[in-house]
Amino acid sequence: MDYKKLGTKYYIRVDRGEEIVSSILEVCRRESIASATFMGIGGCQSADIQTFNPVLGQFSTEHAEGMLELISFMGNVISDDAGELYYHAHAMYSMVENGQHRVIAGHLKSSTVLYTAELELNPVEGGVIRRKPDPETGTGFWAFE
Repeated sequence: MDYKKLGTKYYIRVDRGEEIVSSILEVCRRESIASATFMGIGGCQSADIQTFNPVLGQFSTEHAEGMLELISFMGNVISDDAGELYYHAHAMYSMVENGQHRVIAGHLKSSTVLYTAELELNPVEGGVIRRKPDPETGTGFWAFE
């Protein structure tokens, strides 16, 4: 992974075999970024995509492997009062399965790069967005100071 700050944004290149979400969180830790939004594209070799089922109160996960074209990726990073970072990301991949094009999409748990991923990280300016725990989903939502 390599990155560069240009203006107020960070541009991140995630390399073969590296995990996308952990790379974003690593840049946030190195640069003391407590909250940000991000987006990107790339070519991945694996992904775990989740969908929340409110009736069961849990996520179902689909694991995909192969040439996964990351055609849409967006999300955010927020922190709790202790400074621990949390992410919320959605991704869409196109792939060929049994000779047919297929799209998978949802909440991104993790994804490993096959060729490269190119990301833009936009730190929040003028404040911090904190995390408000949500007992129904076990996740957290934005809390404003």
